[in-house]
Amino acid sequence: MSKIIGITGGIASGKSTVVEQIRRAGYQVIDADQVVHDLQNKGGKLYQALIFAFGTDIVAADGQLDRAKLAQLIFSTKENQEKSAKLQNQIIREELARRREVLAAKESVFFMDIPLLYELDYQDWFDEIWLVYVDEDKQLERLMARNHYSLDEAAKRIAAQLPMSKKIGLADRVIDNNGSLTDTHTQIHHLLAEL
Repeated sequence: MSKIIGITGGIASGKSTVVEQIRRAGYQVIDADQVVHDLQNKGGKLYQALIFAFGTDIVAADGQLDRAKLAQLIFSTKENQEKSAKLQNQIIREELARRREVLAAKESVFFMDIPLLYELDYQDWFDEIWLVYVDEDKQLERLMARNHYSLDEAAKRIAAQLPMSKKIGLADRVIDNNGSLTDTHTQIHHLLAEL
């Protein structure tokens, strides 16, 4: 039977850096964000559903979804966040479950990177959950720098997720990503060695 490890964190916590290291070490990782992108691509299961729900304004000139416009629209109101979640979460969950089954049939250990793991109640999918932790001030700073958000936009995105202070108490392992890249890599190396 496979050992399945969930990786989570908050927006701009550095999960991508951690996942890259895990992949380099030879492990398979299902990336929930990539699954969402696949489903939202033209012809994907979510593409038509999102246009139906939010209108054709979210379609870019090339026919693909304008992800920035879609995100802005979703985060503009609580009602839109709920509408988007209701529409997307079941389809995403089904696709993640399908991909999990495929890997479970051939890998002894693999990972799933799910940003909203706690918020969307995926805890029981995993043997262990690893949290990529960063303090909230650093998270805000990184998100503003990475996505060129205003303080208000960044704060809204962070507020839409369970606070890091709550996630830290729920995780089996914590990767503290407040320090240097070397510190983070060392922690990942130790955790992988324990497997």
